[in-house]
Amino acid sequence: MKKIGKTEYTTFNDVWNDKTFLNEEEKARIEFEVSLIGKLIEARESRGLTQKDLAEMSGLKQSAIARLESMRSTPQIDTLFKVLKPLGYTLAIVPDTTPPQKTKVKQ
Repeated sequence: MKKIGKTEYTTFNDVWNDKTFLNEEEKARIEFEVSLIGKLIEARESRGLTQKDLAEMSGLKQSAIARLESMRSTPQIDTLFKVLKPLGYTLAIVPDTTPPQKTKVKQ
């Protein structure tokens, strides 16, 4: 059991589903970051590259790649381009296929 503020949680799902702790926008951001970093690691490993290899190819330090992959830092867009290019990827903006959430209109 873990206490955060005045609320006690027993599992990660308890925290994840607590709408007073994380709103839908925050959850969507976290899910995006986890997915992005997961794909980055998958792409690096599928090419048989180490973090050091990718660092050399992208012009970054190995420690920067490690921080990125462990989600200890949020990369700038230019950093993502530097890392993704040698892996054969790029960034793209695509339509969101999830239904839009109803938002309250301020009057």
